[in-house]
Amino acid sequence: MEQSNLTKITQQPSYDAVYVQPMREELTAVGCKELLTPEDVDKALDRNDDKTILVVINSVCGCSAGSGRPGVMMALQNSSIPDELYTLFGGMEKDAIDWYRNKYLANHQTSSPHIALFRNGEPVAIFKRSDIDGHTAESIASQLVVIFNNECSNTGPSISAKDFENITQGKYGCYTDLGKDKN
Repeated sequence: MEQSNLTKITQQPSYDAVYVQPMREELTAVGCKELLTPEDVDKALDRNDDKTILVVINSVCGCSAGSGRPGVMMALQNSSIPDELYTLFGGMEKDAIDWYRNKYLANHQTSSPHIALFRNGEPVAIFKRSDIDGHTAESIASQLVVIFNNECSNTGPSISAKDFENITQGKYGCYTDLGKDKN
């Protein structure tokens, strides 16, 4: 499938943009940039520069709201985080999602929600819906922090602890350095 052919297809969003905006803002508030087109996806991922890139497929589902987005938000308070942070919204940027799945995850099971860490256009770690649904936000954050500590060298957090508390209205507490030994 050539990108030029894909970008000519315009799939209509499944949801009202006003309805999903607060869900988008949870991730953009912590530094994730939106990938809205196939071209955006390629600019973010079609590289060979050793940077770590987090991609989150956001969703309206309960597991995304209850654990996926909060888990990502908390993990980004860690002292080591990916170099770049991106998000796409399932059911909204359909062309971009299709391009992402077909080009960058062709050999992997895809889902919404979904969290992946990439390096040089290849996934290093993937969380599918089954890795998110039924798990707590704290559990997802802890797993992401372990991955960030092993794979990422960018200094975190993505936003200050004060900004994090303001954005989340204190409902997630402060999760800076979640992966450090507490003894």
